[in-house]
Amino acid sequence: MGREILVVWAGRRQRDDWQRLCDDYRERLSRWARVRELPVKVRGGAESGNRLAAEGAALLAALPDPCWVVALDRRGKARSSTGLAGWLADRIEVWPHPIAFLIGSDLGLAPQVRAEARETISFGPLTLPHQLARVVLYEQLYRALSIEAGIKYHRGSL
Repeated sequence: MGREILVVWAGRRQRDDWQRLCDDYRERLSRWARVRELPVKVRGGAESGNRLAAEGAALLAALPDPCWVVALDRRGKARSSTGLAGWLADRIEVWPHPIAFLIGSDLGLAPQVRAEARETISFGPLTLPHQLARVVLYEQLYRALSIEAGIKYHRGSL
């Protein structure tokens, strides 16, 4: 599994506990894939609609071409951990370019980002802060790749 996975997110970059958790999962993931984080900081207008559009444009501009764009949005398709593992393994096998997971700021993702995405994945109907969504994404990516590698990290239904 030598493909590159990108985590592209809008928001303020801070060195804190959230970042340490993400760094830990990125280190764990490095045994199976190259993982890069691309934070996008936008100084949009005070009006949330203008900022959302500016964030969307900046997220899309940060992406390499080509890449498989996956938007994280509560309106997307929910997958089980094993379902995500199979889906990710399929993408890695057939798609030779980076797979990019996009996370919006506190405003969510702009409609143009959702429209450009090949896939939209949901962690459920809950609204998560973008810092927590990043940690959940990293953990689920680690879980998915460990399932595919046969590592005993994931437990099936009890």
